[in-house]
Parts: sequence; C-alpha cells; structure tokens
Amino acid sequence: QLQMTESGGGLVQPGGSLKISCTPSGFKLGLYSIAWFRQAPGKEREGVALFRGTDATISYKDYVKGRFTMPLDNAKNTVYLQMDSLKPEDSDVYYCSASRFLQPIWADFDTWGQGTQVTVSS
Repeated sequence: QLQMTESGGGLVQPGGSLKISCTPSGFKLGLYSIAWFRQAPGKEREGVALFRGTDATISYKDYVKGRFTMPLDNAKNTVYLQMDSLKPEDSDVYYCSASRFLQPIWADFDTWGQGTQVTVSS
C-alpha cells in the first residue's frame, strides 16, 4: 500500500493561510498520482486537489480553486497544500493519498493516513 503521512495542521483565523505537508512511506512521489482530500465529521470525504502523474497537471475542486495550490518538492519528496484566504467552511481533517494510476479519477485514491486537522476560526 502507498502510505502517506500528513502534518502541519492547526488553528488559523478566517482569511489566513496555512501550508500542510504530506510525505510518502518508502516510495518516490514523482512516480505516482497524488491527491488531497478533506472530511468533516459526519460527512463524506471530498476531493480538494489532484496531481496527475502522467502529465504533472493539477486540478482543483471549484470550492478551493484560486485559494489553494498543491506544490510538489521532488528534492524533499514532499507534497504540500498551500491554503490561502481560508474560510470557516474549510475546517476539516485533510488527507493525502497516492495512486498508481497515472490518469486517475478521485475514486482511484483509497489509502488513507491519519490526516491533519485544520480549523479556521476567530
């Protein structure tokens, strides 16, 4: 399984920024597709950003487009989620996941770590 470990969550004020990180366990990120998801209590997990390994393109869900970016640092073998202009509704547990599919759909990501909590509140 492609295990990932998330870190860097915390409390941030509305309108603020936060950068969370994700590192793989025993494999190189650049060879796979990577995605960020989030989940609130009692709700289904939803996609946030998806990096396709086949062409290195990144797509974002509409509710974060223009506010979130997903930089990859191959030298550090780490993927980030840079979150700007945060809103209270962005408060969730954030997960990253890897897929062997180079042109994946959201459902191709099915391995989860412990996640990292992001809380947006004044």
